[in-house]
Amino acid sequence: MVILAVVALCVYLVDQIAKVLVVANLYEGQRVEVLGQLLQFNFVKNAGAAFSIGSGSTWIFSIVGVGVLGFVIWYAPRIKSTAWAILFGLLLGGLLGNLTDRLFREPGFGVGHVVDFLQIPVLPAIFNLADVAIVSSMALFLILTIRGIGLDGRRTTEDEDADELDDAPEVDSADAASEAPAAAPVDAPAEAEHPEKPQP
Repeated sequence: MVILAVVALCVYLVDQIAKVLVVANLYEGQRVEVLGQLLQFNFVKNAGAAFSIGSGSTWIFSIVGVGVLGFVIWYAPRIKSTAWAILFGLLLGGLLGNLTDRLFREPGFGVGHVVDFLQIPVLPAIFNLADVAIVSSMALFLILTIRGIGLDGRRTTEDEDADELDDAPEVDSADAASEAPAAAPVDAPAEAEHPEKPQP
């Protein structure tokens, strides 16, 4: 639980600080090359979800974000694995970062535009650090699921082996001894069969 909270807080703070710096130093639509064409800052305000889908329904994404946020907080105490705690921390921090924009940025409460500024050649969308955290949590979810690691940190195969051991019938040592086949009697060595020699 502590790891989850720390990861979520770090993601949230880094995302919000980055957005404040972008808004303070760039104008909307400005593009700045950071690593040439590999990474650019391109400041836009997104009224929708990823890839600007549903730009006219910002309030719906705000409601969905609050719902998912509540689910993550409610489900968090069940997590006993460090990897799953990091996953939920990334997801929680990313959700909080974008939800803060939708609740408190212009043009108004619940319909605020999300600040996006990161652009790379392999993706057509412009995104932010909160989006990076959310996508990273999804990638980690796939890895943990494929490896069969549960919320308690145990692999699925380990649980199955433990169940098989628990279900195995117990064998009493006395019963085992009584059911053991009796040892076969040892026959006395047979006397050599030789005809008696006639007496002279």
